[in-house]
Amino acid sequence: MSDSSFQANKTVFLGSSFLISLVTGLGALFPVQAGFTFDAIQDWLIAKTSWFYIASVATILFFAFWLIFSRLGDIRLGPNDAKPEYGFFAWFSMLFSAGMGIGLLFFGVAEPMMHFSSPPVGDPFSISSAKEAMKITFFHWGLHAWAIYSTLAVTLAYFCYRRGLPLLPRSAMYPFIGEKINGRIGDLVDIFAIVGTLFGVGTSLGLGVSQVNAGLDYMFGVEQSVTMQMLLIGVITGFATISVVLGLDKGIKRLSYVNVILASLLLVFVLFAGSTIDLLQAYVQNTGAYLSDIVYKTFNLYTYQKKQAWIGGWTLLYWGWWVSWAPFVGIFIARISRGRTIREFMAGVLFVPTAFIFLWMTVFGNSAIEQTLADPDRVLAGVVSSNVPLAIFKFFEGFPATGLMSFIALILVITFFVSSSDSGSLVIDTLASGGSENPPVWQRVYWACLEGLVAAILLLAGGLGALQTMTIASAFPLIFLIFLGCVGLIQTLQEDHMLSKTVALHQTAVQYERANTTWRQRLNVLLTFPRKSRVSEYISGEAKDGLSELKDEMVDKGLDVELRSDAGNSVKLVVSKDELEDFSYEVRLQTSDSPSYADSSNDSYARAEVYLIQGGQGYDVYGYSKDQIIADAITQYEKHLHYLHMTDH
Repeated sequence: MSDSSFQANKTVFLGSSFLISLVTGLGALFPVQAGFTFDAIQDWLIAKTSWFYIASVATILFFAFWLIFSRLGDIRLGPNDAKPEYGFFAWFSMLFSAGMGIGLLFFGVAEPMMHFSSPPVGDPFSISSAKEAMKITFFHWGLHAWAIYSTLAVTLAYFCYRRGLPLLPRSAMYPFIGEKINGRIGDLVDIFAIVGTLFGVGTSLGLGVSQVNAGLDYMFGVEQSVTMQMLLIGVITGFATISVVLGLDKGIKRLSYVNVILASLLLVFVLFAGSTIDLLQAYVQNTGAYLSDIVYKTFNLYTYQKKQAWIGGWTLLYWGWWVSWAPFVGIFIARISRGRTIREFMAGVLFVPTAFIFLWMTVFGNSAIEQTLADPDRVLAGVVSSNVPLAIFKFFEGFPATGLMSFIALILVITFFVSSSDSGSLVIDTLASGGSENPPVWQRVYWACLEGLVAAILLLAGGLGALQTMTIASAFPLIFLIFLGCVGLIQTLQEDHMLSKTVALHQTAVQYERANTTWRQRLNVLLTFPRKSRVSEYISGEAKDGLSELKDEMVDKGLDVELRSDAGNSVKLVVSKDELEDFSYEVRLQTSDSPSYADSSNDSYARAEVYLIQGGQGYDVYGYSKDQIIADAITQYEKHLHYLHMTDH
């Protein structure tokens, strides 16, 4: 295989492949011993680290809210002039499908029913246990999960799109170790991220394949067995491989649209075929109960009731699941969120999916509870107790068009399965390829197949319990990465905010006065709306001459200066110094719609806009003389030096 066809970071690629292969290989060779080992690990984690997981996730949630309401939320994930690449619907569809799609189908009916029939405290099958079941379900699927995702995502997006670092977990360490992120420490961080991601995705694939098998058994009599699940993993991994080869726009985005449309169809059907008004009232009441109880539940470890086993099987598993998914979902969300402000990003990722999930859990969970309360034989509760993957298909027996709805649910499980696998493969390949967005196709295929293989082997070795144990264990080191990312992000955002303040007010009076420009000349420039060719000539001429003269003077002063030019489209002056942030002053050709006050027959005109290191500044220097261009660049350089002084560089 030639180097040109292998674009991975070899240390990360081979290191993560070795660790994953070691765990799954031992599970395949010694399944009984592996099962005992997985149980022992999970028991230790539950007994010793529950408090740490609970406190950590609570801290992450607080940080997410602080970012939304902080003044730092105005900073954009990218240059100041960057625009979102994807519209709101596409953005939401992709982050929702990647975030927790399979889980909603698997647990939408099952989890409320399990808490209703076997609550951690209180009497089963009572009104109070029904209320508590919905609060617990909301707690596990609500803001905490999306706070974990959004916190790591916003950290990576900021350092990538604002600071020019690779879209990798190692970039979160940049404020602490600088360029050393490109060495062994960075490799180790990315290896842990890949391992955690792969086992987290593997857990979802295990849930998904068991539900696909249950649906096929329910509808077509296909036996539920480990052999059939292995076959299904192979088939669906094949579909996921095709999708990941097609890429983000052609494969994953289109599949995400299908997911959201089918999920919305099921949701609307159950809502209007069931007790519509009661469900809408329950949605409001459940949300209010969740919000009023959120602090208590966030810190509740059931210490006095001695429910450690319950915590380990539910809350701790969920927190580990969300954390292990954080690099995958975080990188994926970051990749589709360039151009949004931090506040818009955090609020969108936190609240929009949560609101949809709460509606989903209410419609399916409350409807299932209502069915059980009306059924003296409690058939649905029995199915949930004995065969969780079958629950949603049994649930549809209480509605008209049972076969059609069950078939749609089955298709949706498969498409969620495929979208989770292909999104995971794409992100893992990005991690293993040093942040490359277009690595060779064979590498994407490799990770897609490895995901399916890991899910299959761990299901054979210890069932879903083995996958869940690896999820919790692999999440442990990732929590520290998220914490370090939070600290580094705060520090860097504060510096960024200070820099933005220093350049916020652009003053031109001094430049014009010293350049002997008359007010008539200035007025003439303001009322001129030139064509593209004239502005291009200006950039190649006056602007370039001015910056060239400034460069020569700066070089004479001992500065490291570079002048870059792009044939009339832009000219850029860059001042570099080791371990300090570069200064960049660029005059760039831009087109804009002609304003309503313009006396012009053209619909658009050209501008020579100024761009600094943090993006476009929104003002036009067309018509400035050479001396004025120099004066403006020096003014901005002065502000840059003031920023470096204020940040103690």
